[in-house]
Amino acid sequence: MNEKIVMVSNGYDRVDGRNAYQSDIKRLTLGVPMLEENKKMQIAVQIWKRGKDDKLILAQELPVHQVFDLIIFLSRTLLYFKEAYRLPLLYDPENPTVERIGVQGDVLPVEVCIDNQNIHEDIKAFAQSLNDLGELIGGRQRVLHRILEELECY
Repeated sequence: MNEKIVMVSNGYDRVDGRNAYQSDIKRLTLGVPMLEENKKMQIAVQIWKRGKDDKLILAQELPVHQVFDLIIFLSRTLLYFKEAYRLPLLYDPENPTVERIGVQGDVLPVEVCIDNQNIHEDIKAFAQSLNDLGELIGGRQRVLHRILEELECY
């Protein structure tokens, strides 16, 4: 185990969305990066699975800023799909850009992937999946909202 782990969430398999109580992911941690490609970062998020020998193995690691970038990307996408029903194709083929979000002196572009040859069908299926996941996503959004409000106080 990594003695550089600072925060841990054991039992993640019990709350892993639709995989709850059946998930291979057993633990989430925060600490010093373990993977060589992330050594430049100061903090990373690790995802741990139970291995064949019943020991926990590192399955995934992301630098903490990438986790925030994913949350920003996902959140902006969720906001987009709240209004996308107003567009006949759920997007504007002439303007696929949803938003260009300023981050770190540049932009994080959020746009519909018009390079996807099946975008018309895939975007409808994606929108339906977001709708189907509403309960799982909504609960987590409320928790995140509460925590972000608390952070504003500091």
